[in-house]
Amino acid sequence: MDSFQIKTGRRIALVSLALACVSSPVAWWMEREHAEDSAVAMAIEESQRLLAQHPDAFSLDPLVGASSGQKAATALIGGLFDIAELYDRRGMKIAESSTSKGELIEGQVPSHGRPAYRSSFYESLELPGGPWVLRIFIPLRAEHPVAETGVRGYFEGVRVIPDWQRRQMLSGAMMSAALVALAALLCGAVLYPVVVHLTAENREKTRDLLRANISMMEALGRAIAKRDSDTGAHNYRVAWIASRIAEQLSWTGEQMQALIVGSFLHDIGKIAIPDAILLKPGKLTEDEFALMRTHVQQGEDIIGSIQALGPANEVVCAHHEKWDGSGYPRGLHGPHIPMSARVFAVADVYDALSSRRPYKEPMPFDDVMVVLGKGSGHHFDPGVIQVFEPIASEIFQRLSAADESQCRKLLEGQLQRYFQIAPRC
Repeated sequence: MDSFQIKTGRRIALVSLALACVSSPVAWWMEREHAEDSAVAMAIEESQRLLAQHPDAFSLDPLVGASSGQKAATALIGGLFDIAELYDRRGMKIAESSTSKGELIEGQVPSHGRPAYRSSFYESLELPGGPWVLRIFIPLRAEHPVAETGVRGYFEGVRVIPDWQRRQMLSGAMMSAALVALAALLCGAVLYPVVVHLTAENREKTRDLLRANISMMEALGRAIAKRDSDTGAHNYRVAWIASRIAEQLSWTGEQMQALIVGSFLHDIGKIAIPDAILLKPGKLTEDEFALMRTHVQQGEDIIGSIQALGPANEVVCAHHEKWDGSGYPRGLHGPHIPMSARVFAVADVYDALSSRRPYKEPMPFDDVMVVLGKGSGHHFDPGVIQVFEPIASEIFQRLSAADESQCRKLLEGQLQRYFQIAPRC
């Protein structure tokens, strides 16, 4: 199992646990609401039965109504309710009855004015000292309404939720929460292999795209080398040297990728330079040199037209700029020069001085370092020279006797590391 799979597993597990933690309280709340709704439904049913069994409870005769109402209220307590109150349609209380529990909490239940509601509702109250009560309000309607509202009277009941019902509700809520949590975790377990598989496919497709882009980069690099009468080893060397300098600067990811591609394609604009100037053995005239300089703009145009090579733009556009502002094409200076171009400039000049060319022999290592040191603060960023000097000897040892295939293998190692693509078979 690789680090990605471990990270993915952890994230899915955390999300599943988070869902379980969020859904468990919701399950508890829904279970409690269900219990309360059940009590209200029972109260409504009981009140309708009350109206049917005691039709004289709301009689216009006060004595008959009070007697029948009291019987009805007494019948309701002790089972479902601890306090039962009946009101006539004007909101006047006609009967009340309480259990011993009801008498203890009666003073703690908030009082209210005359009832005048048109639909049933309830209140869930946590009274001082811990009792949990449901207070239910029900308008009672006769089969043949005696008023415009159809309300014949009102019933209000208070139920103290007993300990056994609390435990039952807690057990139900815990079971519901546990099932929801288990479902979330099982969902995460099922999703994990699917996510890993899809991500692996996506990563492989990304690698294929990177391989295609690298192949395009190499094809363009070989085209440049052929036009410039070079074997192409220069492109491999400068890209590898630039990446080694960038490692000292702790570059990774897209920043390193852009540097490698830009270094490899830094002279891509030379494709547009006429052979008479590009391959001229002698010194260029001022007009010829001006035309040669246009290879930077030509390279910028080529790179800009290929989206996959866009990150290489900084090196291609600014690899001839100098720290003191005397470079071209824009005369940028100091920190205004892109950092990748500053890194590449050191790699490019080092390779030009220390490599054999058809028209010159390689310069001795110590002499090369003297030239680079003198250029610090003028041609080169002093900070880049500072990080290059400690690794220069090792770079010299690796490249001094390396042919094109060996230089290519060095760069392929960096491609594998920073582009995460498999090496060539």
